[in-house]
Amino acid sequence: MAADVTATVTELPESRVRVQAEVPATEVEKRVHQAARELGRSMRIPGFRAGKVPPPVIIKRVGREAVLDEAVRDSIAMWYSAAIGAAQIVPVGEPDLDISDRPREGEPLRFSIEIGVRPKATLGQYKGLEVGRREPEATDEAIDAEVEELRDRTAKLETVERAAQSGDFVVTDYVGTLDGEPFAGGEGRDQMIELGSGRLVPGFEEQLTGAQAGEERTVTITFPDDYGADDLKGREAQFAVTVKEVKEKQLPPLDDDLAIEAGFDTLEELRADVRERLAKSHEEQIEAEFREAALDSAVAGATVDVPEQLVEARSQELWDQMAHSLSHQGISKDAYLRISGRTEEQIVAEGREDARRSLEREAVLAAVVEAEGIDPNEDEVLEAVERVTGRRPDAKALERLRSGGRLDGVKSDLAQRQALDLIAESATPISVDQAKARDKLWTPGQERPAGASQLWTPGS
Repeated sequence: MAADVTATVTELPESRVRVQAEVPATEVEKRVHQAARELGRSMRIPGFRAGKVPPPVIIKRVGREAVLDEAVRDSIAMWYSAAIGAAQIVPVGEPDLDISDRPREGEPLRFSIEIGVRPKATLGQYKGLEVGRREPEATDEAIDAEVEELRDRTAKLETVERAAQSGDFVVTDYVGTLDGEPFAGGEGRDQMIELGSGRLVPGFEEQLTGAQAGEERTVTITFPDDYGADDLKGREAQFAVTVKEVKEKQLPPLDDDLAIEAGFDTLEELRADVRERLAKSHEEQIEAEFREAALDSAVAGATVDVPEQLVEARSQELWDQMAHSLSHQGISKDAYLRISGRTEEQIVAEGREDARRSLEREAVLAAVVEAEGIDPNEDEVLEAVERVTGRRPDAKALERLRSGGRLDGVKSDLAQRQALDLIAESATPISVDQAKARDKLWTPGQERPAGASQLWTPGS
């Protein structure tokens, strides 16, 4: 880690800054030699074994400028992160990076960064706020729904001698063809299909309704234009289907036997447990809503200037984070755009209010951290790391976190969480009706603004 990178910050209009960074000459030469060693792994030079060519020989053979360019490409991301850390700023959006002329041997490398930063807030009242809070409840309807889900999970499938109907399961063999020719993935044996589930290509399940065991049917479908396999999109296919069995889902009776199978003595004990779990879950949800409403009340009393350029940058960041998360679930950006029927530009535009709200919240929490002198100690930071990783970091892991700048990030997140704790714990709960009558802020129990489920919260 280039811990010795230094930075000076110049504030610019519209919540932007210019960071002038300098990488010491010793760090530059270290990275140049590392780049030379990497280049030497693939070079053959008489008198030296493969991969054992000394860096000075590589530099002389290739030229210092070429090796330096390689070193800069390899190291600039690390130097950028070090400069941001040294500048003690919270960047928003993509940076404009400018690297000056390449330094000669023995000289430092200088570069500049222009980037948006978290806006500053002028605080109003943030302690002792009156905030709407719902009362927890576990309704009989919600309990009934949970018990019905349990019945559905423990249902049995029984073979029946009648025509299949919606809600039944049919066991089938099938072979699919395109223009009379079988295609890859179009064949299945002993496949269980739930009629009416909507899991298959539209039209497939419907054409099996009314079939009986032993019956053969030809099912004709058209693959959707956004189907996952490119060679099947929009094409018509025929499936020769043999129905082998028709099975009916039979729900268990709603009695004590159902409760015993779930680990309880009576149905009333089961319902009491469901009520307790629902109440606990509801209480946690209400607490999260209360904290969010308290923060929004503090934001409403503060003054935060959020430039439109910054809003656009944060909205783009939120979309990029979402696309990255989807990729880990096996959903590409293009696939998501097709499914949602929107363009990337539309998604970014629709996310602007969420972006503005997240920036305002962060600005207020940062201002509270400064006003209250909140500074988590090392034990608190280590406990926060342990909550995330599941174990307390040892000395080596701690040093890696510190040298990589990640410990500072944990500390900053923790400080903002403690600021939110202060706001919420000092707030006075009032009824939701009282809160609605007092102001037009979002309050617990109201329909959330579009996209509110993706709002930023400290530590997320």
